[in-house]
Amino acid sequence: MLDAWTIASAISLLLLLIQLPATAILLSRLLKGPSRHPPMTPQNSTPELLGCVSIVIPTLNEALRISPLLDGISQQSYEVREIIIVDSKSGDGTPDLIKTAQQKDPRFRLMTDDPLPSGWVGRPWALHYGFLQISEASEWFLGLDADIQPSPGLVASLVRTAETQGYDLVSLSPQFILKYPGECWLQPALLMTLLYRFNPAGVNAENSERVMANGQCYLCRRSVLAAVGGYTTASGSFCDDVTLARNIAACGYKVGFLDGAKVLKVRMYEGAMETWQQWGRSLDLKDASSRAQLWGDLWLLSGVQGLPPIVVCTYLLFLPPLQSFSAQELLLLALNLFLVVIRFAMLFAIAPSYDRTQAKGGWLFWLSPFADPIAVLRIFLSAFRTPREWRGRKYSTE
Repeated sequence: MLDAWTIASAISLLLLLIQLPATAILLSRLLKGPSRHPPMTPQNSTPELLGCVSIVIPTLNEALRISPLLDGISQQSYEVREIIIVDSKSGDGTPDLIKTAQQKDPRFRLMTDDPLPSGWVGRPWALHYGFLQISEASEWFLGLDADIQPSPGLVASLVRTAETQGYDLVSLSPQFILKYPGECWLQPALLMTLLYRFNPAGVNAENSERVMANGQCYLCRRSVLAAVGGYTTASGSFCDDVTLARNIAACGYKVGFLDGAKVLKVRMYEGAMETWQQWGRSLDLKDASSRAQLWGDLWLLSGVQGLPPIVVCTYLLFLPPLQSFSAQELLLLALNLFLVVIRFAMLFAIAPSYDRTQAKGGWLFWLSPFADPIAVLRIFLSAFRTPREWRGRKYSTE
């Protein structure tokens, strides 16, 4: 029979084989951070931007959270030609709020989308429906989600940046608003699963398969979106923003994903449970990824995010004194301590991406690295399940 020392040695060797190459990949991505595009800042509109943007907002029972968006969009300047709200038969008073906003700002247009076609997910269908209605005089299409809170000057800043940098599509990472203890602990760990897999916001991906995007704020040239058939190539995707962005990048267009924490806030979900259920099930990005890419990302997350807190706590709490460890076991401990230090450094780096001014138990944000194994587990669970329900709509699993 194998003794305990042999088993421990085999386990430590296996973990090193998993974690060392994953750490090298992570470091290669993090080292790109200093060269990233600086965070977006609000800008004033100028006459040449007059009427160049059409905004489309999909809604379904958003009455409890859409008011900050309606107010913020009304504060955008004359670069916004029209604001089309595509409502999917909300039953909670959402249309009434939009009609009230329309009385103050005639740029608002409320319409109801057609019944959901077979093979489509609700969000991309509503965005596609709205895209078909926008004015041909608009140069840019801007898709926004109902839960965002835009700053004045957001749209002008987006268009200016896209034109200056030559982007055909640009989306933003927002500042997340946290309110409750559980989400303060879990949400940053879930966000970190994206930051570890992809380049930092503001660093362009080297190939289309690694492009990131955020559909909460999604600016695209109208002509480019028309050339790829609108949202048809992402019709059945539960991460339609990333799927469409990668398809557009694969066609040779320039796609950017930038830091928008200074111009855009978002209140996504209420509490840890809703964050786990709703946001967690789309973070795997399986609809936009090949099987090999998905498995590679799961391996990376396991090695550099899920395992380190477990390994370090196991060593420090349950194993014998350090002097009894072999060189291989000491190397494993050192590697995982290094990864934990990186994780806490990343936590400080992403702190500006969170608004914790209203948070109860906001100090739990600083303990979020201990939620990393749970966040990685959530990605695993999501990677092998197709959602049956999304935003109140039920979908067939066939």
